[in-house]
Amino acid sequence: MSYSKFASAVLLMVAFISCKKADSQDNSPDTIPATPAAMANVPLVPARGALLGHYYGAGTITETDNSIGKHPQIHLSYYGWSDHWATENVTKEDVVQGRIPLINWEPFDVKFTDIVSGKYDDQIRQQADEAKAIQHQFFLDFAAEMNEEEGWGGHNPALYIQAYRHIHDIFVQRGVTNAVWVWCPNNVDSQGAPTAMQYYPGDQYVDWVGADGYNWGTSEGDHTWESFYEVFRDIYAKITVTGKPVIIGEMAADEVGGDKAGWIAQVVPTLKDKFPAVKAVVWFDVEKERHWQIGSSQQALEAYRKLAKEGYFNLK
Repeated sequence: MSYSKFASAVLLMVAFISCKKADSQDNSPDTIPATPAAMANVPLVPARGALLGHYYGAGTITETDNSIGKHPQIHLSYYGWSDHWATENVTKEDVVQGRIPLINWEPFDVKFTDIVSGKYDDQIRQQADEAKAIQHQFFLDFAAEMNEEEGWGGHNPALYIQAYRHIHDIFVQRGVTNAVWVWCPNNVDSQGAPTAMQYYPGDQYVDWVGADGYNWGTSEGDHTWESFYEVFRDIYAKITVTGKPVIIGEMAADEVGGDKAGWIAQVVPTLKDKFPAVKAVVWFDVEKERHWQIGSSQQALEAYRKLAKEGYFNLK
């Protein structure tokens, strides 16, 4: 083959590969990646539909479940860096009562360089041993929303990844097989900061990918009403390129600026039609920055009761 023909062939091959790469990373809003068959082998992925979870901030578990009329399968709880979350009564009760603990492990006031250097290895080993003793699978969501205001590790993706992997490796070395590792960015990136996928620890370190996101309503001028689909559309397209099952680690809607009951009513249809890789969703049930509670109005509560009764969630 002449040099000119060889060069032309190389250019054609490069163009073809570039096109294929662009196709595989298509992040257009309406992209719905196919759910890979391998997802069925990932821990805690339901055989059909999705899991429903709850953060119980507006009432006790019993009170809230009675108001819903069903029992969500996942219980979200928050813990600090040095907390022994595996031995907490909340975690023990979840296991006994058949709920899956979702441990949101928040490393406040901790230098990630110290995590990587091994300063906290003794603590991490103890937490790993305690986790192993649970003897039930649970979700472990370390340093969520790293791409937003939390900025764990100082908005340094390389350092964040090192810390995440370091903790993960210690758990593996201690024989922890029941921790299901979640990596969960915010649905939007901080302005001028690294983007979500720059923080991804890698396929070998993550079982589920996720996202936290909210419809903030219109009570402040810098927010507009967003549907459930609009809240998660862009981040879904980004994280599903991993082929991992997706958990919405936090979600809720405000009452101001639209129809919250209607927002809730669209969750299941959107999961079915637009977000098939989402295998778990968790409602943040508390009045915090906004009226996130499922009972913020009677209409919202009725809509949530109906959502919980959807066969898609397989609730008891």
